Amino acid sequence: MKKAFLGIGALFILFIAGLIVLITVDFNRLNKDPYYVQITADGEAEEHKADNGEIFTTYWYELPALNDKGEEKILKFSAQKNLRQDAYLQLYVKKGSEVTSYDEVQFNELPVKVQKQIK
Repeated sequence: MKKAFLGIGALFILFIAGLIVLITVDFNRLNKDPYYVQITADGEAEEHKADNGEIFTTYWYELPALNDKGEEKILKFSAQKNLRQDAYLQLYVKKGSEVTSYDEVQFNELPVKVQKQIK
């Protein structure tokens, strides 16, 4: 009987741990390559109409991005709002060119090689 309770308890603990991981880990950023860009122009607006008639706007950007080593790559990504001019972004990239997410960062948070090339 004790073994059954221990087994059920262990499964419960594993279930709770799995839920915590799913809630706290952002899989769009996990194990992705960081690239850095500076927003220099407004995004290209693209409107979509939902089934209920509501209109959504997506802003597309295609900009040169730099990795930690200072290597440049042109990346295309979207945002749900027009991003702030002169903002610095850290892009999370998988499979070479697919941007899965981004965060706004300050200039002093950029890698040194990136800072030198952006100036």
